[in-house]
Order: sequence, then C-alpha cells, then structure tokens
Amino acid sequence: MIRLLTYAAAILAAALGAASAQPPDEPAFYGYRIVNEYPHDKTAFTQGLFFEGGVLYESTGQYGTSGLRKTALETGETLKSIALSKRLFGEGSVALGGKIFMLTWRSGEGFVFDAETLERQKRFRYEGEGWGLTHDGARLIMSDGTSELRFLDPENLEETGRLPVTFRGRPLANINELEWVKGEIFANIWQSDAVIRIDPESGAVTGVIDMRGLLSDEERAAGADVLNGIAYDADTDRLFVTGKYWPTLFEVEVVAAAQ
Repeated sequence: MIRLLTYAAAILAAALGAASAQPPDEPAFYGYRIVNEYPHDKTAFTQGLFFEGGVLYESTGQYGTSGLRKTALETGETLKSIALSKRLFGEGSVALGGKIFMLTWRSGEGFVFDAETLERQKRFRYEGEGWGLTHDGARLIMSDGTSELRFLDPENLEETGRLPVTFRGRPLANINELEWVKGEIFANIWQSDAVIRIDPESGAVTGVIDMRGLLSDEERAAGADVLNGIAYDADTDRLFVTGKYWPTLFEVEVVAAAQ
C-alpha cells in the first residue's frame, strides 16, 4: 500500500504543487483485475471510447488520421467509420440522445453525428482546447487539459457551468479522457497510468486506480503510447480501458489496493 501511495503521489505531483496545510480526507487507492482481453487496432490513436446500444465506439486523433468508428468488441473489426478533415485533430467523444458528440484539440470545433449512421448533423464552437467528453444523462461533461471540467447543454452546446477538480484540496490538471460510471466521473491523467474517480458534486478526487502493468515492456517498446480510453457498458456493468496505439482492449474490475 505504501508503494501504491508513493506512485499515486508521484504521477500527480506536477499538477498538484505543494501540499495543502490542512488536506481533506485522503482518497481511496485501488488496483485492478483483468477480466478479459480483446483485440484493439494498434494504429488507432485513441481519444474517446464509449458504448452505445451495446456497440463500442472510438474516436481517434492525429492530423490526417482522426475519425470516429463503430467497432466489434470481440474481434476489434471496424464496422463503420468516418474521417475528419486532415486539418483537424480528433479528441473525446460520447453518445447522448441518439447523437454522438465529438471534440477536436486546438481548432475550437466540435461535431454532432447521428449515432446509427455516423452522418454529420452539425458543427459547434467552444473556447480553448478540447480533450475528453462524457455525460451525466442530462449534460455533456468536457475536459480541456486544465483542472476544470465544463458542463455543456446538449441541445445548444452552450456552456452552463464548470467544476474545479481537486486532489487533496489542490487543483489537478491534465484531466483527459472521461467516463460516467455509476454516478462518478472516471478520468485518466494524461501521460500517467492512473485513472481517478471524481465526485461530480464537489469535484474532489475520491479515488485513484493504479493501472500500471496492463502492457508488457515489449509492447511499450513496439510503439504503444499512453493509457487513454475508458468505456463503461452500463447494460452489462463492464469497464474497459485501452490506450493510444495499444494492441489490446482490456475488460477490468476495480479492486481494493494490495496491502
């Protein structure tokens, strides 16, 4: 447990700065158990990952290769896909109300697609960068690389509020891919193997999941990039994670950290 606490502190240190004089309650720390492994396209620079109607969707990044796709979970086969303009760098995505919402990185542009056909329906604008995207059933929740999450109205795509995210009372930046899981916001911290659990009311980080060890050193050396991609299938109560250029999609169970 001491090793895990040290690791969690280290990966978050750059964003946290000095410790608070009177830190709030210590967040819980977790590990994971691999339940299943599925093939994942190792040419996909994963940005967003989610289930809708039992189907796995993924948005990808990089200039010239960004897009949105439906994927067969068991085989990793792409069932349907669309490409973004080569001038756009794709980012997070999520489905709500039969529509898919997708962000781009630095262009300030977002898109709305039909969830079934992937046909583009509209474009919207926002200030700053786009990183991750999820929803709470009523609002879109967006990350932009800072320590704040934004709430967007899914009808007019206007910002309706912000939620500062804190770890031990200090702002936590580099919040990336987002997923709504049983009333909590799960998020990965960019360039780390940590997934955090955020209270959507207070913004406090209530838990840290240590995701180290999913990939071998050989797979890392072969070009696999950072952890990025969290998908929760509410219909089957299953949690999945992957990463940029990873060859595998992992179904995992969150477990108590080893003592």
